[in-house]
Amino acid sequence: MYDVVTIGETMLRLTPQSGLRWEQADRFEMHIGGSESNTAIGLSRLGHRVAWVSRLTANPFGRKIVSSIAAHGVDTQHVVWTEQDRIGTYFYEEGSPPRHNRVLYDRLGSSFSRFDAREFPDLFYQGRSKLLHVTGISLGLGETTRQLIQHCVASAKAADWKVSFDINYRAKLWGADDARGACESLFEMADVILLPIRDARLIWQVPYEDADLARDPLATSRKVVEAMVHRAPKSCIVMTLGKYGACGHENEAFAFAGTSQVPEVGRLGGGDAFAAGFLSGRLRGQALDGSLRWGNAAAQLKYSMPGDIPFFELPEVEAIVNQQSSIVPFR
Repeated sequence: MYDVVTIGETMLRLTPQSGLRWEQADRFEMHIGGSESNTAIGLSRLGHRVAWVSRLTANPFGRKIVSSIAAHGVDTQHVVWTEQDRIGTYFYEEGSPPRHNRVLYDRLGSSFSRFDAREFPDLFYQGRSKLLHVTGISLGLGETTRQLIQHCVASAKAADWKVSFDINYRAKLWGADDARGACESLFEMADVILLPIRDARLIWQVPYEDADLARDPLATSRKVVEAMVHRAPKSCIVMTLGKYGACGHENEAFAFAGTSQVPEVGRLGGGDAFAAGFLSGRLRGQALDGSLRWGNAAAQLKYSMPGDIPFFELPEVEAIVNQQSSIVPFR
């Protein structure tokens, strides 16, 4: 029995050493990276029972991905193996102002992108898990994975599980119009919807100015999140605000949680860590404002670490949660 089951693609990440550009590099560091597995690891490290499901090619790279995730206590026994296809990869170039970080995907035809719903293990029955967590990244990989996620979400709801949906928009995978239609197809069934405030503007054209957010993050974020509520009135909407914290709306109540800025050692996986922290708070019975605090604390800790994976521990997150005081709930 699980607290959370999550589904998604985890890839190999190749990064030039010492901040070099791709065309300068002769050596690359290899990591694993995937939004859903990052969140699964974060939840497991916070004490929850988590299963991660994917489809991987049965080769040394597939085995490396599975062993790396399982090392954090995540159950990987339901991974579907194939002798076909390939492991997805991506290249990440670390930038320094004025040069931005860059990402180059090499995931076309990956084993996960061909994960047919008929191959999915028989997990969806009442009591097997409390929550299913999925992301918009899977929706953006093509029609096969879109049907897979829609099947799993419908099956989870039929089994009386809750569903968490992290929109996680990736402009390198698809355009905003396609993303909007596919994401909205899940809004009716999602109990929790997570997104950064920039996605509300990019995908749903919810207007706000960066200057307004900086001047009054509480009022500006409330306006934006309430615009999203009209699109998913039955869901808890959770919106991250970068250095300003996070906010949420549920059952006609709004909550805002400020955060402390920390030096960024590694930004990759920060949103996934927030999702793990927020969902952990929710699984612990925290109200919306308390769960936002858990999400902020987990994200702060992740920013202090290189790589994609949140190597935090429960006492560390609890200590930051207990120090936070800038929570302003509204009705």
